[in-house]
Amino acid sequence: MELTTTRSGGFSGPDASPEDVRSFLAALIESSEDAIISKDLNGVISGWNGAAQRIFGYTAEEIIGQSILTLIPPEFHSEEEEILTKIRAGKRIERFETTRIRKNGERFPISISIFPMRDGAEIIVGASKIGRDSSERLKADESRFRLAAIVDSADDAIISKNLNGIITSWNKGAYLLFGYTAEEMIGQSILRLIPEELHYEEDEILRKLRAGEKIEHYETTRVRKSGETVEVSVTISPVRNDVGEIVGASKIARNISDRKKMERLLVQSEKLAATGRMAAAIAHEINNPLASVLNLIFLARQPHSTREQIQSYLATAESELERVSHIARQTLGYYRDTGSPTEVHLHELIENILTVYRSKLLSHNIRVEKQFNDLRKIKVRSGEIIQLFSNLISNAIDAMHQGGTLSISISRTIKLDGDGVQTIIRDTGVGISRDHLGRVFEPFFTTKGNLGTGIGLWVSKQLVERHGGQISISSTADTAETGTVVTVYLPFSGSERSAMRPNGSDVES
Repeated sequence: MELTTTRSGGFSGPDASPEDVRSFLAALIESSEDAIISKDLNGVISGWNGAAQRIFGYTAEEIIGQSILTLIPPEFHSEEEEILTKIRAGKRIERFETTRIRKNGERFPISISIFPMRDGAEIIVGASKIGRDSSERLKADESRFRLAAIVDSADDAIISKNLNGIITSWNKGAYLLFGYTAEEMIGQSILRLIPEELHYEEDEILRKLRAGEKIEHYETTRVRKSGETVEVSVTISPVRNDVGEIVGASKIARNISDRKKMERLLVQSEKLAATGRMAAAIAHEINNPLASVLNLIFLARQPHSTREQIQSYLATAESELERVSHIARQTLGYYRDTGSPTEVHLHELIENILTVYRSKLLSHNIRVEKQFNDLRKIKVRSGEIIQLFSNLISNAIDAMHQGGTLSISISRTIKLDGDGVQTIIRDTGVGISRDHLGRVFEPFFTTKGNLGTGIGLWVSKQLVERHGGQISISSTADTAETGTVVTVYLPFSGSERSAMRPNGSDVES
């Protein structure tokens, strides 16, 4: 059977009987998710579907024949008179927002549409009501409004964008941080806020977002409307639609310029304090050999000293002066290659260093494992890099006085601020205790006793930072598997930063 609606709201079909139409309408009304209620012009309920029972709590047997006022809070009873007046006049009432009451006494918001009901003679005999419980919608609206208020009142910049990097929302905090109004930025590319030299960051950020990754507390630099740069900490999260597909990103940016400025001041203060400690350490280190030299000269000048004794005194004094010279060379003037940076394969430099240490490696019964994957050359000052890795390999050898394995790997690595070469030097030596690990880069701090000067790692750190890189050390000394791992990252670009590091701190000493 095929039923079609007529202009008057009825149904027709080649074989549609009145009983068929009634059955169809009854099924349609009963399957509705909305409450469908009918009443006469006196407000007495005459029809009640399953959704009405679910929403109001009354069964059809309980409510049919009762006044519609049963469902209306007393203070809203006046609404019913107004509704019936409009219905008698043949008017429709659509999406009327009001309050009704359930069987258990609970009041709830509802959206009602009311239509006049006519008999066969087109006389209005009652009304049909369609009611939809608005509680969940109003809660959702309230949550959205509350969230919108929180976003708009936040001190942090909160920005959303699509996967093409086009800005879709912009809060007051974003205006205060960057200087642009929402009208100026919505629909614009996020690249407008990113310094040109950092545009590559956005490609990496979008790649991570498409993969569903979150980026937390990423510190970088952005540009205000005035052209002024500002240091920010950014957290970026994927935004998904109803079916879980990633459609964009939410970005929270916090101004950290003051904090970074304070950090730089603290670093500078610490450097001054370290300089003072280093000066005291130098004085202490050279005082003993100089005192010995003065004593030896005094002995050599004594009239009863023999020629052989004088020669011995002078030889010892010469040795002590060489010790002073060694300390001065390593402390005050660590190796600096005065030549121009050149492009080299890092593994070739390390191979040369291993050749120099070959006999020492053999005598210590140390096996060397290598894994080199640096096809791209890096631009560095070769002499400084040779000194850097010589220090690290020498330390590893000293840590394995009973033999072991020295592992060296080189590979390309990609970071948000660029890509470069990462070298990992791993030994199976005695390791460094947790108490000492935090001090290994301090000048004159050594775990080798009289065998070390405490200068090597301090110099190594200066050399790495001079080339714009990073160095870190992890070590285990109190388990069965002891050893130390040193990781050195050197960037392909910005190979020499002799004046300032990226955070503005001076790396020269």
